[in-house]
Amino acid sequence: MGEAVEIMFGNGFPEIHKDTSPIQTLHSNQQDCHWYEETIDDDLKWSFALNSVLHKGTSEYQEIALLDTKRFGKVLVIDGKMQSAERDEFIYHECLIHPALLFHPNPKTVFIMGGGEGSAAREILKHKTIEKVVMCDIDQEVVDFCRRFLTVNSDAFCNKKLELVIKDAKAELEKREEKFDIIVGDLADPVEGGPCYQLYTKSFYQNILKPKLNPNGIFVTQAGPAGIFTHKEVFTSIYNTLKHVFKYVKAYTAHVPSFADTWGWVMASDQEFEIEVNEMDRRIDERVKGELMYLNAPSFLSAATLNKTISLALEKETEVYSEENARFIHGHGVAYRHT
Repeated sequence: MGEAVEIMFGNGFPEIHKDTSPIQTLHSNQQDCHWYEETIDDDLKWSFALNSVLHKGTSEYQEIALLDTKRFGKVLVIDGKMQSAERDEFIYHECLIHPALLFHPNPKTVFIMGGGEGSAAREILKHKTIEKVVMCDIDQEVVDFCRRFLTVNSDAFCNKKLELVIKDAKAELEKREEKFDIIVGDLADPVEGGPCYQLYTKSFYQNILKPKLNPNGIFVTQAGPAGIFTHKEVFTSIYNTLKHVFKYVKAYTAHVPSFADTWGWVMASDQEFEIEVNEMDRRIDERVKGELMYLNAPSFLSAATLNKTISLALEKETEVYSEENARFIHGHGVAYRHT
């Protein structure tokens, strides 16, 4: 999502607005309403009415806020960008996790890059075949306050199958000798000065990530906004970059209300993604504990059927993501602001 509005607290966090005008308040008879405002682009803003601010601060790597919003419940904001909202995060996380695990014939081991809030691990651990999940997040502070406040993921954090590592995912993958059936990129969007952009590059995918996949292994990553006006920010570049590393690449999208946009994910493998619609639903019934709230076979088929504008843009994209010519989402991370 967009960069935080440039009215700052002393610690660099965006101001929480208090406004009493009829347009800004939730109801005309309401005297006061506090708002959190993001600048999605230079000419576009997205505002949330608040109940309270649960946490705000700056870690070594990122600016962090946890807000209690009236519309979307608890909302995690990193570097001024909406990362996850309590009311609809199931859309993002079910789309990120379940397609790759369902396409894989028998997934047992998963490595999560990022994922500090615990939701990706929660969805992975619903699969009965899973034996081990490594969640590697760079930021201890993000993990600590998500464990404290996001109680929906308490069971995942306590699960004996989960190994939590606080480290740069690139360095952790590089040093590990083991390989994984699935590797997940549950990363923040690439912003200038943020800690994540190197994990979207061809050199990382080719030299570090791909060698850590087992035969039949699948990599899946969140790939940023994928709407009519936003798909060229990073989505098409990430897709094209993965095409230069893997034989088979599949992009899919879904609307996430709290993001105010369509969001994109990309799966990649050297094994073709072949599964019948009925077979996907059968695997969901057999493998997944509990009910999924969003994803089934028809909804995934719809998600992977892209409109003409997006399809042509993916087909025509020529840029390969690298450290030298990285694309960034609108906004800046801690390192950029401190230079």
